[in-house]
Amino acid sequence: MNQTRRQIFFSLGIFPLIFLLTFYALPLGIIFQKAIEAFQGSFGSDLFTRISAPLGFTLFQAILSTLLTILVGFPIAYVFSHFSFRGKRFFQIAVTLPFILPTVVVAAAFNSLLGANGWLNLLFMHVFTLVDPPIQLMNTIWIILLAHVFYNTSIFIRMVGAGWAQLEIEQEQAARVLGASPWQRFYHITLPLLKPSIVSAFLMVFLFDFTSFGVILLLGGPAFSTLEVEIYRQTTQLLNLPLAGLLSILQLLMTFIISLLSMRDKKSGVVSFLPDINSERLRRPTGRYQKIMISILLVCLVLFFVLPEVGLIMRSVVKLEADRTQLGAYQTGFTLTYYRELFKNTRRSLFYVPPIEALKNSLLYALATMLVVGILGISAANALVQMRRAKWLRALLVLPLGTSSVTLGLGFLLTFTRLSFFQQFPQVLIPIAHSLVALPVVINTLYPALSTIPTNMHAAASNLGASPLRTLQMIDLPLIRKPLLVGALYAFILSLGEFGATSFLTRPDYPTMPIAIYRYLGLPGALNYGQAMAMACILLTVCAAAMFIMEGLTNKDRE
Repeated sequence: MNQTRRQIFFSLGIFPLIFLLTFYALPLGIIFQKAIEAFQGSFGSDLFTRISAPLGFTLFQAILSTLLTILVGFPIAYVFSHFSFRGKRFFQIAVTLPFILPTVVVAAAFNSLLGANGWLNLLFMHVFTLVDPPIQLMNTIWIILLAHVFYNTSIFIRMVGAGWAQLEIEQEQAARVLGASPWQRFYHITLPLLKPSIVSAFLMVFLFDFTSFGVILLLGGPAFSTLEVEIYRQTTQLLNLPLAGLLSILQLLMTFIISLLSMRDKKSGVVSFLPDINSERLRRPTGRYQKIMISILLVCLVLFFVLPEVGLIMRSVVKLEADRTQLGAYQTGFTLTYYRELFKNTRRSLFYVPPIEALKNSLLYALATMLVVGILGISAANALVQMRRAKWLRALLVLPLGTSSVTLGLGFLLTFTRLSFFQQFPQVLIPIAHSLVALPVVINTLYPALSTIPTNMHAAASNLGASPLRTLQMIDLPLIRKPLLVGALYAFILSLGEFGATSFLTRPDYPTMPIAIYRYLGLPGALNYGQAMAMACILLTVCAAAMFIMEGLTNKDRE
């Protein structure tokens, strides 16, 4: 038996393990070395200030963003889990789509809506004949909070709403018969049963807010700095690698603590109840009060979750101001100039890379990431299923889930960019970094599917002389085809929108779409701004198409 397990491990689990040891453990070791150098350096009392300021703001904005996400997500989760109404599927997708959007797309969307030249400011300036834009949210804490709520509400709704929809309804019906008010039923019955889901969702949302990078960098401006942003600035602008390494270790320890709390809560917070498999809780809204409440909530949902994306699309095809190169009068209205300019080098820049080339790079990186994590994910998930007692292997495989992409990018920069191979082929590092980010997600997608395959099928194949690899090829792969495709699409989307690690590793001649959008947003002029909007729309379209495919596959499995 031990010989069989060793054979399974070496045939399936050794490749993901080598991959993580090489591209995860080694870079973290280099970062740890730089952190020791920071302690040994002559920072003096200034070191505490440099650490405490970004750490304090990181915790402050993460806690506040998480609380606001719960306030927004709770009524939406209630409506989705209790009522059936026309267009419900559209509203569910509208809330889910922001979570898979790249941070640069979200930043461009909020800029197009709330920026100085955004739709709302232009509308108010036109209606009330104002000279200056009345909405001044950009580069403030409020735009950061709005973007985080926009991003992470879907996590809370998915976790809490799904658990709420599956709670048995008999206990609440019995309490109603005994005279309990709606508030008493919620406080004494529903809330205790939902507590594990709420705590898990809180920790998950807090983890995403704590490790936020693109939102702070793109929308917060230079006045705000989290641990992630400070690591980026210390590395790319100040070249202070020891302090960047120290901040990375601190950030890594904090995310590990949050991840451990989340895992502990999932184990200790399991509540035994009969699921509402017949969806008895779902009902059509009755009465004027319920209909008005749901209508107001859905209107607010559209305004908050759909309007920024619509504003982004409209801003990419509407010209509202003259470019700096244009003189005299100009015309406003519908235009496709921003999309046409994606293929031109109007300013004759020597370092110009066509944005369409950035899209091609992103697609190639995403396809390479799908291939790498597909192979490693299948190997790792299969090894975990076959070796159920190898908890250490499972913990090691999901470690990158608790590591920020900025820390990974810094580790890659310190470790691999010195090697001659990666100096000659720097673009190879980007899909490897993307694979580290996506691998835990793919493993978590494939592991439940592989766990449901009957063990007697494997036993029969083994008795017939099939090797573990042959069993994987003939039995497992056909049965996990749809989960594998869903995991691959997740990896594809994550790679397309990855910004943190890529910002450290990309070269001017091999940009990705998020990097190109970031560059154009930082350049003056209406043409650059319009090109950023156009590229963001292209990225939005690709990510949305991948999400609709995933939703279709998931719905077929449920049916």
